[in-house]
Amino acid sequence: MTDNPDTLRNYLKLIAKGGQPVLYRDAARALQLEPPNTIHRLALMLESLIEEDARNNAPLIAALVISKQRNGLPAPGFFAKANEMGLYDGPESGEQAREFHRRQFQQALEYWADQSA
Repeated sequence: MTDNPDTLRNYLKLIAKGGQPVLYRDAARALQLEPPNTIHRLALMLESLIEEDARNNAPLIAALVISKQRNGLPAPGFFAKANEMGLYDGPESGEQAREFHRRQFQQALEYWADQSA
């Protein structure tokens, strides 16, 4: 499968309907991304979605993708891109990051679950 942010967005809309986050690894598998650099390529697509959502004043659908190693938080790149887009001003971990992600995750579920995939 190609590295298409629109394909990823459609997949994440389905995830939103389920109400639960998805791990990076599982999202990469669902998109049938093949090595090398599978997670990095997924991260680049997620960053593209963050840029698009920020431009459209939409909740960050990328908040639905989390890292097992970060205890349910997205990777640091999520916070860096949100910061770059003027949506977040804080650290990539800790309570402030957790609260920002919690809000984004909840808003993304509510908004994107109602969008047709």
